[in-house]
Amino acid sequence: MKRPSAVGWRGQVWRRPLAGLFLVLAGLRRLAYRYRLLPVHRLPVPVIVVGNISVGGTGKTPLTMWLVRSLQQAGWRPGIISRGYGGRHPGPAPVRPDSDPAAVGDEPLLLARRAGVPVWIGRRRAQAGRGLLAAHPEVNVLLADDGLQHYALARDLEIAVVDGVRRFGNGWPLPAGPLRELPRRLDTVDAVVVHGGDADWLQVRAPVYRMQLEPRRLRHLREADRTLPLDWLVGRQVQAVAGIGHPERFFTLLRSLGADVRPHAYPDHHAFRDRDLPHGTVVMTEKDAVKCTAFARADDWVLEVDAVVDPGLQTRIVNLLVPRHGSETA
Repeated sequence: MKRPSAVGWRGQVWRRPLAGLFLVLAGLRRLAYRYRLLPVHRLPVPVIVVGNISVGGTGKTPLTMWLVRSLQQAGWRPGIISRGYGGRHPGPAPVRPDSDPAAVGDEPLLLARRAGVPVWIGRRRAQAGRGLLAAHPEVNVLLADDGLQHYALARDLEIAVVDGVRRFGNGWPLPAGPLRELPRRLDTVDAVVVHGGDADWLQVRAPVYRMQLEPRRLRHLREADRTLPLDWLVGRQVQAVAGIGHPERFFTLLRSLGADVRPHAYPDHHAFRDRDLPHGTVVMTEKDAVKCTAFARADDWVLEVDAVVDPGLQTRIVNLLVPRHGSETA
């Protein structure tokens, strides 16, 4: 379902009383978990939650892949759990590179293909975590993708991602604005990552780190071994397809690489069909690509990107994990 933009929310004053109710209910729910009125499930390995306080894409999935590499460099053996948003399978279930995106969700499938570690989905994250650990006993740390508000899962570290361009929209909670929780929630996390833009505007108690997406190459949608360098885009007209939380970010990135962009924006987690892809040279995001491979054409391409994060975040995560859980290779 397409969510209203921050601009659209400004004109919907009638939603504001509902936003107040949402805020009260969300606060009561969090208190119920804090005081164990609702059950909180702790897994036998440390859990790092990656999430945000607003709806829409902020860059959690690329950050999760970056965290996988960072933890592996430090000697940890990570796995990933996710709700599987947009997929029909309730879980718990493993996600494999050849899984059906309609069943498991686009982001978990992208993680399974790119991260190279076990990925499980489940609406109840603790069950997904237990299933993953039973199938992969070598895993000794779990990353929970988009789990900041899933308080039924006990967590050892919290990392919140903030969109440095859109920031907090109009500043209102759902449904009058984009916020799931108020910005003061960021004071309680272990680290805040600002994706794009300037980070100086954000005044929170938690350490703040910056993240950018760095394009790697173009890969053919159907034939994964066919790749092109980024300079192939210079001066070329491309039909840019993006069904993500902030499509304009993708279009801007392509323009920065010299492409003549014809934008085609779709709602986040859009279920693509072959008729959705325009004629001509198509370039799409990796998240969209996992849903379009089955009907790929001769001139359909994927822009691969990697997250580039301030190196201090890796140091902080490792320094917080080791005292709490001993040696990372244990």
